[in-house]
Amino acid sequence: MQIPFERIVQDHGLTVLRVCRALLDEHRAQDAWSETFLSALKAYPDLPEDANVQAWLVTIAHRKAIDELRKSQPEVLTEVLPEVEAAQSGLPEARILDRELWQALKALPPKQRFVLAYRYLGGLSYAQIAQILSGSEAAARRAGSDGIKNLRAHWKHAQMLEELS
Repeated sequence: MQIPFERIVQDHGLTVLRVCRALLDEHRAQDAWSETFLSALKAYPDLPEDANVQAWLVTIAHRKAIDELRKSQPEVLTEVLPEVEAAQSGLPEARILDRELWQALKALPPKQRFVLAYRYLGGLSYAQIAQILSGSEAAARRAGSDGIKNLRAHWKHAQMLEELS
């Protein structure tokens, strides 16, 4: 018996929103989030019970984000960070660090940015990321490694990345 779809939204909604925000500005991220769950709702009855729901949703979100980007070609990333624990703490220095990290992420090549978003915000494996990006697992690992390397080189608070790796 499948889990009620409302529970799927509750369990995975924030993850999908974080992924959308990593790829789009806030308004378009909200649109992509909504479109993701509308599409998922239609397809959910046919989803195998043993499917990885989070990976399935992130795949849909990726496609919806691409659709949003194709509608117009503005900036891929936004100044608003996905909700992270540091930002939720309310400390001004945490917000400054978040903004600086976001700027460093914006400077990454798209593939590196996508892999880091799917890996660290979406919680996907490199194999799942490779499927979404239509590449190999090795290429996804390499893009992730290069992304972390670039962040370490260009972000002045790079020691925090040691916690991610």
